[in-house]
Amino acid sequence: MFAWAPRTLWVAAVLLFFLRLAGLTLDTLRLAAIARGHKAWAWLLSFLQSILFLLALGMVTTSLERPLPLMGYALGFATGSVFGMMLERRLMPGHVHLRIISSRRGGAVGQALRAADYAFTEVPAQGRDGTVTLINIGVIQQELPRVLQLVTEADPDAFVTAETVRPIRRGVWRSGIGGRP
Repeated sequence: MFAWAPRTLWVAAVLLFFLRLAGLTLDTLRLAAIARGHKAWAWLLSFLQSILFLLALGMVTTSLERPLPLMGYALGFATGSVFGMMLERRLMPGHVHLRIISSRRGGAVGQALRAADYAFTEVPAQGRDGTVTLINIGVIQQELPRVLQLVTEADPDAFVTAETVRPIRRGVWRSGIGGRP
């Protein structure tokens, strides 16, 4: 180890890093569970996250004058947020509603989505400069890059917005996942 910091400070810093990493990961998953209405998961994750927080808080308050444990705490906090976001995308796939507006190539966008076996609603609409095509489509989060690629290839100038949604009732919403339901 480094001569300027005793071994116990390094152990404390590493332990604090992992406590905060785990705590913030659980906190991020807890917020996702709340947003999706999973009460039991939110309760369990809150319980575990609060225990980890109290353990880390107890350790860091005894070493406020030493920068190494504080750095471990802060690095674990920051890393836990990012790690939690990555884990949340894998463990809790969300649903996304896309609104695609195409002023010139709406038909091509629709054909590309149909060819990839996506279900959507296509509506002629009136924009500022005339008629546009409005496409509404719901997909799971993991399908978003694929859909955006199809849209961009068909119409690079299409305007696309995305909203995270919580499906209440399913219909043909699960399209694009291994074919039609």
